Amino acid sequence: MVQKAERVQGKRGKPVGNVTRGTTNPNRMRRLDRWLAGPQAWRLRAAVDPLVVDLGYGASPATAVELFERLRVVRADVRVCGIEIEPERVRIAKALERPGLGFVVGGFELPVPGNPVVVRAFNVLRQYEEADVAGIWDLVRSRLAPDGLFIDGTCDEIGRRVTWVALDADGPLSLSMSMRFGAFERPSDVAERLPKALIHRNIPGERIHAFLNALDKAWLEAAPLASFGNRQRWTAMCRAMRDAGWPLQDGPSRWRLGELTVDWPAVAPGGDYQGP
Repeated sequence: MVQKAERVQGKRGKPVGNVTRGTTNPNRMRRLDRWLAGPQAWRLRAAVDPLVVDLGYGASPATAVELFERLRVVRADVRVCGIEIEPERVRIAKALERPGLGFVVGGFELPVPGNPVVVRAFNVLRQYEEADVAGIWDLVRSRLAPDGLFIDGTCDEIGRRVTWVALDADGPLSLSMSMRFGAFERPSDVAERLPKALIHRNIPGERIHAFLNALDKAWLEAAPLASFGNRQRWTAMCRAMRDAGWPLQDGPSRWRLGELTVDWPAVAPGGDYQGP
């Protein structure tokens, strides 16, 4: 039975967290997986123990299986562990276990041996209170391997609009957004899929609001390139943002995919911020 997400409570011997809706679809996480297998692949290649956790994979284990298949191309000995707080979901997933892929009951405490190099939690924290986010981030980050990443992300039902925060042991590093061309009118359409830490912050005076407004402005100014395709227009938008001083971490090879990544301080909650 699905509970209303409440303040995270850890009890001795019990998983940390609440049962969430668990809705998912095959290929929903492909945009994040492409990022993990692309510019972040070095983390997996360099890891002493190539352990990856798919935290809260949902009612179907399909996306955990896909993550395993995609990361196995990067490193053949990768181990992916799907963690779910609902025992019945784990029971169903057990039929798909194979060498390198397993499923266990658990929560944010990550009941796995060793320290993961990647923890992916998608469409999980959005079902919690904003006040819970910092504590959850801290708990998961404390389990990361050196150079490990915790990915807290959100996407629509079929993965056309996706955002995620990347965190290491020291805290948040960046916000990424990735959208399918033709699935939006303006970049700010992604606002309804922002991670929990930001979704209620898209208001005047907040950094994320200024960032999305600047994206829309640059997108509209790049309209003359629309005749050459949305890929060219998106790339021009990203270049204009970078030229204006926004700290984008990536370049054209990622932009052409409908993706961009910005330093976390440029969009972090709190404070009056009008952009660079």
